[in-house]
Amino acid sequence: MCGITAIFNFKEPTAKAAQALKVMQNRGQDYYGIYNGTTLQTTKDLSQLDTKDSTNFALGHCLHAIVGTVPQPLINKEQNSQLIANCEIYNWQELNKKHGFNAANDAELLHSFLDKFKTKNLNELDGVFAFVYKQNNQITIARDILGIKPIHYAINSEGLAVASEQKALKELNFIDIHELNPRIILTYNQETNTLKETKRPFFKIEPEHQESKEEIQTQTQFLLDNAIKKRTTNKKIALLFSGGIDSTYIAHELKRQGIDFTCYTAAINDPNSPVEPEDLVWAKRVAKELDLKLVIKQININKIPEILNHLVPLIEDSNVVKVSVALTFYLASQAAKEDNCRVIFSGLGSEEIFAGYQRHKDSQNINKECLAGLRKIYERDLYRDDVLTMDNLLELRIPFLDHKLVNYALKIPELMKLVATESEEIRTKDILRQIALKKGIPTDISMRKKRAAQYGSRTQQALKKLSKKDNHKSISNFLHQFYKEANLKLGVLFSGGKDSTRAAEIMHNQNYQLSCLIYLKSKNDYSYMFQSAGSEIIDLQSEAMQIPLITQLTEGKKETELEDLKVAIQTAKDQHQIEGIVCGALFSNYQRDRIEKICEELNLKMFAPLWHKSQLQHMNEVINSGTEAIITAVAADGLNQSFLGRTINQNLLTELQQLNKKVGLNIAGEGGEFESLVLNSPLFHQRIILQETTNEMDSEYSGKLLIKKAKLKEK
Repeated sequence: MCGITAIFNFKEPTAKAAQALKVMQNRGQDYYGIYNGTTLQTTKDLSQLDTKDSTNFALGHCLHAIVGTVPQPLINKEQNSQLIANCEIYNWQELNKKHGFNAANDAELLHSFLDKFKTKNLNELDGVFAFVYKQNNQITIARDILGIKPIHYAINSEGLAVASEQKALKELNFIDIHELNPRIILTYNQETNTLKETKRPFFKIEPEHQESKEEIQTQTQFLLDNAIKKRTTNKKIALLFSGGIDSTYIAHELKRQGIDFTCYTAAINDPNSPVEPEDLVWAKRVAKELDLKLVIKQININKIPEILNHLVPLIEDSNVVKVSVALTFYLASQAAKEDNCRVIFSGLGSEEIFAGYQRHKDSQNINKECLAGLRKIYERDLYRDDVLTMDNLLELRIPFLDHKLVNYALKIPELMKLVATESEEIRTKDILRQIALKKGIPTDISMRKKRAAQYGSRTQQALKKLSKKDNHKSISNFLHQFYKEANLKLGVLFSGGKDSTRAAEIMHNQNYQLSCLIYLKSKNDYSYMFQSAGSEIIDLQSEAMQIPLITQLTEGKKETELEDLKVAIQTAKDQHQIEGIVCGALFSNYQRDRIEKICEELNLKMFAPLWHKSQLQHMNEVINSGTEAIITAVAADGLNQSFLGRTINQNLLTELQQLNKKVGLNIAGEGGEFESLVLNSPLFHQRIILQETTNEMDSEYSGKLLIKKAKLKEK
């Protein structure tokens, strides 16, 4: 992996490029390079770069050489083109021969490829990449379709700036910074300072493979083993190792291929906990049984804050899960660096392509859920893992996210991924486990249950102990001290009810900035997407939360109302520079899929923190969080006028559970059985008092509460 940066049209572009390289210097220390339009400089000493300008742009690069040592930026005078790239193109020699290029490594191949084809044939590249390609005044910015290689950009009225890491652009005082969506190619015109987006097709889940179970297993094994093989190198190799099926499979195959590698496991040493973390126990056991070289890095729990002081700003995120996973990953990477490794393998991605999470078990369309997870993996996991490994001068390689393997795995029949066992449990990733058994990996290892890294390593438990020790009310609050900035700026799709409010509260507690509320005021009381009961006081809710409100009118007609939602979200993006959307969907694929599609079109990230949370758990969390919510509409058997205006508490929940047993009522009301209105929550700075209300019933089991007068009151 390498680091890239590009500055166009701003003052002192060369100095800015050099400053960005300094921030990212651990991304590659073999060579640093800058091209300022007339002069190309390459050096092993960053301080030796001359920052004088000769044009209105500069390209910068720091090299972590794995395939040959070819300093960048790359220049083709005949084509008047330049390239800076962070890439691993595994079929570069094949393409070199096929197209008659004379490239010395994969980066030079990529340059020649773009000179000839531009971005028309990117799918021909077997590998991962992020690049800035300049030809005359046209600049192209792109990354591999899953987003394994990172790239960020910022554009304003002056010009465009690009860098591998967000923190490099922050160092240059840019504010409105975006991570490039991998499904988008950016084209920048330097003369007009305009940016154009081109959509790229993503993977498909159809048609499903029709071959026999044995044939599908054989092909999956071939693609996975080849994905591992093509990522090997003559450089010293490390493997992030937990003793789980994913890392064990990679270890077993690396050993079968005769590759020299070492497994690395990190563990927290807690004097008050005599039992070792589960992942450490399994890592030792599997390493012994398969005769693997294993290095264990242990740290005392009291040393964690010192590490977090560096780690949390490094990943630019204080999300609890991200930090918990990052901690064990970082420690293992440190150990690999100390052993002079240059490349590290990770088992990331197996859960998404083979269905390894609880949400896959709960899904009605498993492969569709796999696809949805892959769309989000660049924001959720990949940037974190990239900067962690690069900070330790390691190139990260992820065979489970090989494009050919992903394309095939998404079409594997669902019944080969999730299998009911004799004990009636659902076994995840069954196809991978069956392949592992055929390869001779012992049954107990092949069938080890999924254990999330933050729990198997006990890092989250350690963070919880440290939070309590320092008298913090939550782990998020504890982590916020290490990174004061908000993780991302979000717009909240807000109805005024318990679901959207609870989703907003969860994201707020995870240190995300709630920049605005987005409300669709529907003329249709029976809208498929938006509730209307209680909307009379949504302005008061906005005032109570001290979060600006964007209101968009809609006719509330099925599907066409989504165009109104898109307008509202675009307005939020323009006015508040939001980077993502949070919605309160639990199990409604209709709702989540449509919001996700709009976010994709507007280059925004989508967060659904309640997704596939059980109805009972969600309702208990609403009640126990200190939220005061009432029922404002009913539309289901058993819910009559007496329910209108009732507070959602444990007594009401008990009644809803009884109705669930009797008539199948959704106790969270997500099917439209009832609507709710929040009068107070931890997000509110004031609470709402209803002064005058009336009931309006359409039938015995259908009606709503009308609010005629309400006010705010200090809490």
